[in-house]
Amino acid sequence: MAGFVQIIEYRTSKPDEVAALLADYQAKREAEAEGPTPSRGMSCADRDEPGRYFSIIEFDSYEEAMENSQRADTTEFAEQMMALCDGPSKFYNLDQMALMEYR
Repeated sequence: MAGFVQIIEYRTSKPDEVAALLADYQAKREAEAEGPTPSRGMSCADRDEPGRYFSIIEFDSYEEAMENSQRADTTEFAEQMMALCDGPSKFYNLDQMALMEYR
């Protein structure tokens, strides 16, 4: 297996606050350098549906993603994130089958 990807679909009327929360969480995790962290993350806005956003988070493995999910700081982040959302989020948990990079 090449890795694990989690896609989080959410709606918010506070995208700037969400971006600040994401940046703060990333900075804290990098400063701690403790436990598994995502290998890459991406935030996207839906061009066709204003107010709908996606976070695409890549992990080296499903196990690392689940270990990350159990961390207290991840739980706290998720609670703060949900408070900024306009309704429930939808999670997609995907096993990466292949990676294609174009240059």
